[in-house]
Amino acid sequence: MEEIKINNLVKKYHDFTLGPIDIDIPKGMIIGLIGENGAGKTTLIKALLNIINIDEGTITGIDNNDVGVVLDDAFLPNNLKVKDVATIMQSLFPNWDKNLFKTYLTKFKLNPNLVLKELSKGMHKKMEIACSLAHQPKILVLDEPTSGLDPIIRNEVMEIFQDFMEDENHTIILSTHITSDLDAIADKIICIDNGKIILNETKDNIEDYGIIKCDSKSFNKINKEDIIRYKQNKYDYEILISNRSKLNKKYKDMVIDKATIEDIMVLLVKGEK
Repeated sequence: MEEIKINNLVKKYHDFTLGPIDIDIPKGMIIGLIGENGAGKTTLIKALLNIINIDEGTITGIDNNDVGVVLDDAFLPNNLKVKDVATIMQSLFPNWDKNLFKTYLTKFKLNPNLVLKELSKGMHKKMEIACSLAHQPKILVLDEPTSGLDPIIRNEVMEIFQDFMEDENHTIILSTHITSDLDAIADKIICIDNGKIILNETKDNIEDYGIIKCDSKSFNKINKEDIIRYKQNKYDYEILISNRSKLNKKYKDMVIDKATIEDIMVLLVKGEK
C-alpha cells in the first residue's frame, strides 16, 4: 500500500464547497477527522471512497479493494439477516474470511439469524464493523464507527482498531464526534470547518497544546502572537495556545492546562483570533 495523497481536492455543491484540500496520509497511521456537522468530513470520506465525483484535484494511493468501510449513513435492506449480509460481502470481496466474520459476531454477541430491522443502532454498528474487518483490508475508513455504542463496547472496538494497526502497513481514517476516542488512539488530527482544513497536526504536537483560563486583566498581559484562538465567556476568557511547555515558563503566574482534542476543536471553530 502506498501513501495516500490528496492534492487540491475540490467538491462543489449548490450551497457548500469542500476544499481545496491537501493531505498526505502515510501508511501505518491513524488519522482522526474532526469538525462540526456539515463541515465536510463525510464529503471528504465519500470522495476518498470514490462514492462521489470530485470537481478538481486528485486522490492517489487508495485501492477500494483494500478498504474496509463503516459509513454513518450506510444502507442495507432491513429484511436481510446478518448472515445474508455476510453472503453479499463474500461475493464482493475475494479476501472475505467467513471464520473471521464469525469470530467478530461472537465477540460482539450478534446472532447471525437476526434480521437487520431487529438490530439496535449499536448492534447494527457492530455488524458493520465486523463486515469492514472480515475481508482483511489494509485501510479502514470509518465514519462515526462508535456512534450508538456504550462505553464498554466502544473500548472493545478501539482495542480491535489498535490490533488492526499492529501491521505497520495498515491505515485508519476515522471521523468521529467522540473526540475521546481520538485522544486514545489517533496519530494525527485533521479538523475541517466549513469545507477547509483548519488543523493538521500530529498527536505529538497536539500534546503540547494548552488552555489558559483567566480574567480580562491577565488576558491583556498575554502576547497576542501566543494566542491561536480565544473565547470570551461571561466571567473569564478561554485561550488556546500551542506551545505549553515554553509558555509555562513565560507566563509563570498563569495555569496552563493540557488541551483535549475537544477543547482544540471548539476553540478553533468558535473562538476568535
